[in-house]
Amino acid sequence: MIASTALDLARWQFAVTTVYHFLFVPVTIGLAWFVAGMQTVWHVSGNERHLRMTRFFGKLFLINFALGVVTGIVQEFQFGMNWSAYSRYVGDVFGAPLAIEGLAAFFLESTFLGLWIFGWDRLRAGVHLATIWLVALGTTASAYFILAANSWMQHPVGYRKVGDHAELVSLEKVFFQSLQVTHFLHTIAASLLTAALLVLAVSAYWLRRGRELELFRASARAALAVTVAAAAGVIVVGHFQAQILTREQPMKMAAAEVLYETKAPAPLSLFAVGPWERHPKRTNVDIVLPHALSVLATSSWNGKITGIDEVQREYRQRYGPGDYTPILGTEYWTWRIMVGLGFLALAFGALGLWLGRAGRGLERSRRFVRVAPWFLLLPFLANTAGWLFTEMGRQPWIVQGLLLTRDAVSPRVGVASVALTLGGFAAVYGILAAVEAWLMVRAVKTGPEEPFPELPRGAALPPLAY
Repeated sequence: MIASTALDLARWQFAVTTVYHFLFVPVTIGLAWFVAGMQTVWHVSGNERHLRMTRFFGKLFLINFALGVVTGIVQEFQFGMNWSAYSRYVGDVFGAPLAIEGLAAFFLESTFLGLWIFGWDRLRAGVHLATIWLVALGTTASAYFILAANSWMQHPVGYRKVGDHAELVSLEKVFFQSLQVTHFLHTIAASLLTAALLVLAVSAYWLRRGRELELFRASARAALAVTVAAAAGVIVVGHFQAQILTREQPMKMAAAEVLYETKAPAPLSLFAVGPWERHPKRTNVDIVLPHALSVLATSSWNGKITGIDEVQREYRQRYGPGDYTPILGTEYWTWRIMVGLGFLALAFGALGLWLGRAGRGLERSRRFVRVAPWFLLLPFLANTAGWLFTEMGRQPWIVQGLLLTRDAVSPRVGVASVALTLGGFAAVYGILAAVEAWLMVRAVKTGPEEPFPELPRGAALPPLAY
């Protein structure tokens, strides 16, 4: 009972710290590309408006980058603190992409970020522009390597079992398996969507105030275009990702539909309500769309979808007795929250583009600019739902088909120590959340810098300061 409680607390701690950390990651990735694009437009056109836009949104990027680094460090510490059995078992494989991320991608982005911050008056304009592009590439590369490690946990490839641990035999398979490619593209599209709705929310705030109209009209138009493109990308990539999951993690996709019996064709559940149980055997309400799940998951009108019961029997034969079904309610609703909010973001972005079409300023649509800041919540809710779906849908495995979560926890870490660190992290993260909110609100309300008088293209500028 004590070990079980320690395991539960360790899982809660990792879940809390991971979800919290991932609030900053998409913003950082997406804003890096936004700022690079804004600075490129200034470099090419010499339009001072885009320079001020670059430096203004660059400050928001820096705030989130700093918080992301601080919260991300805790993630890797936990592998040695609470999950030492996991680290010993798969460290040869899991450690490779994390080491590459830390030694290559993170150093790349942090080094060139420093040059970008302090190089405004020291570097030539073209060289300085290159630094922010390298920062954007570095943040994206970091995401790729970290996601490679996570994708391997979802679908382990390129390894062999040697004694009591897994040994890496093909780094290429780890980095380029199909699940990793779609996982990465889905995350980058979601990051661009998150950043776009942040830029739109800030722009709408200033448009509503009636100040800096030209600057924030331009940023709002860019944000709306990226919102539509990124939301469409999330939906399209998510479709192909679901097809891969159907093949490689059939239990996860069956759980997302609460599909107990194998069906061909299989309907798509649009809305269902069942008993408040871990594994409800029936639904009180279930509105379905015939054939739709077969089409989405297999690209076939009558495609076969393996049900929970069949996958459970197969896993028992392969891995031994046990319950291999995740919490169905969590999988069902996180999947629908993620997908539903993606479509809502797409519709909202398309509406904004229509309202702000040529000849009509977006600020004239008072309801839209009043509502836009609230839509900033959408990507954070969708990102969180997506991570919960991905990680909880793999349970009871920490590495699919290779290592159970209950066998991965540190054997000598007690309840008291995990509870103490969990409480400490919660308190520190609460303080960091307040600091983040204060810094962001202050930066947004302060607004962009005053216009630079008669600034020639390529002229030296003061370092970026907050």
